Amino acid sequence: MASSNFVDYVKIYCRSGKGGAGSLHFRREKYIPKGGPDGGDGGRGGDIILRGNAQMWTLLHLRYTKHLMAGDGVPGGSNQLTGAAGKDVFIDVPLGTVAYVAETREMLGEITEDGQTIVLLKGGRGGKGNAFFKSATMQAPKFAQPGEPSQEQWIVLELKLLADVGLVGFPNAGKSTLLSVVSAARPEIADYPFTTLVPNLGIVSYYDNRSFVMADIPGIIEGAAEGKGLGIRFLRHIERNSTLLFMVPANTDDVKKEYDILLNELKKYNPELMDKDRILAITKCDLVDEDKIKEIKKHLPKKVPHVFICSVTGQGINELKDLIWLTLNRDEEDEN
Repeated sequence: MASSNFVDYVKIYCRSGKGGAGSLHFRREKYIPKGGPDGGDGGRGGDIILRGNAQMWTLLHLRYTKHLMAGDGVPGGSNQLTGAAGKDVFIDVPLGTVAYVAETREMLGEITEDGQTIVLLKGGRGGKGNAFFKSATMQAPKFAQPGEPSQEQWIVLELKLLADVGLVGFPNAGKSTLLSVVSAARPEIADYPFTTLVPNLGIVSYYDNRSFVMADIPGIIEGAAEGKGLGIRFLRHIERNSTLLFMVPANTDDVKKEYDILLNELKKYNPELMDKDRILAITKCDLVDEDKIKEIKKHLPKKVPHVFICSVTGQGINELKDLIWLTLNRDEEDEN
């Protein structure tokens, strides 16, 4: 997916429709000069509705959409005719989209299923016509209700990618190379930092036609939670991954220290990320000898499962896929 085509944040001015006014009307026909009230109700205003679409991967289609306005309700008519409802406006978005009120950051809802809908702004109710107010003590009401006003708000839509496994690592840790090896995804790969400028998704095939989704998140740097580098822009995508795969190159100066820095950045951004399952992959093992690997093993975190891999030679890739699958399905196996 080209970087220019990936959009995960948009801000849109939305306005629902106002309700139609109730009709103030009395029946007047040739032989019925003084008929009773027959004013109909006004139609409701249109809603602004968010709708999940599993075929979408980006908010690109909304990049240049700055205003969305639903239709107004039609006023009621004579003969107790109810006015037509205003046209609803549907905003189709990818799964994983979260909607906020721009000014207050109040969360309006999140889309996680195909076809799921959330009403962001409700249209005004139509006013009651004078026929509604007719009673034994008020046989000729000379009033009707106006329709309710519309609602308007600046809405922020943020996309948080839905994936089973999120790749976490510093730039040039081998995340894109791994994704290209285990899936059909073809992210840009080069031997320099920040090659990946947008998240990439890949479906990883496993045994017996089973599979899981892996997300390559642009590299984090120390201080990303405070806004340094590209990290703060993409950290939100990690929130939706059920398992985090930390990737640290074997030829780095201190594997344990680099892992701790990554973990600390996630903790500062959102402490709830600490509750997710973690796996540590030591990458680029072809660049070091056995003595270096033995030394690395002595200092690895004790409670985090780890595997040594090389995406170029294929070393440890099947072991990594097994470890990911067991982690993703641990709860099901515990129940059995």
